[in-house]
Amino acid sequence: MSGTDHSKEPDWSREGPVSILVEPQMGENIGAAARALWNFGLRRMRIVNPRDGWPNPKAGAMASGAGGLLDEARVFESTGAAVADLHFVYATTARPRELTKRVLTPEAAMREAAARISAGERVGVLYGRERTGLENADIIRADAIVSVPVNPAFASLNLAQCVLVMAYEWRRSFDATPAEEFVGGRAAPALGADVQRLVEHLVGALSDAGFFYPEEKRPAMEANLRNLIHRLPLSDQDVRTLRGVIRTLAEAPKRRR
Repeated sequence: MSGTDHSKEPDWSREGPVSILVEPQMGENIGAAARALWNFGLRRMRIVNPRDGWPNPKAGAMASGAGGLLDEARVFESTGAAVADLHFVYATTARPRELTKRVLTPEAAMREAAARISAGERVGVLYGRERTGLENADIIRADAIVSVPVNPAFASLNLAQCVLVMAYEWRRSFDATPAEEFVGGRAAPALGADVQRLVEHLVGALSDAGFFYPEEKRPAMEANLRNLIHRLPLSDQDVRTLRGVIRTLAEAPKRRR
């Protein structure tokens, strides 16, 4: 299928940018790109003049669970046709010295893309050929360049890797997953009062065992111990377990006698 039949497109305000693969050579790479897109919730793909024609059974096999994305992919004869209905286009490439354009990181580009799509714009991302990348004629049609900050001594990314980086940054632009969280069982976080009782229990047991020696160092030793316990992310179950451990250790000499 080719052309710009808008009736075939999903609601742009509800989905991310369209990914445009320019003259991809291998079906496996198209499938791997589709899988990377769907990993992060993107499902719109356009393919410009694929070398081995379309549809490509090797792409479907590589896409695994993202086959639906390939079923909806649209094929175009040229880059110009593929971007004709878009308001803003990013080109993923190294920085071409002969062209003057804004150059963004993937993070900045996808954050900007999210804002543009929210404002009602249609946004696309161009990805180049496996061996040669995007040509100047393709890049000229883009409004901005996206350059991945990779190792300059080995700067080549394959097609699926580049798609994965961009899709990941798209997801990050709106995803609310906390940067860090404590994942455990169903036990609730310990109350401050329970942690304090644990500390007092431990200090008392250690004092009875002669741990705080010499006496003049006791304040510093006790302060370090209290600080250690209070900075732990303890659950109520953790507190109960530790108090049981302290009680058992304290009673062990009595049982032996």
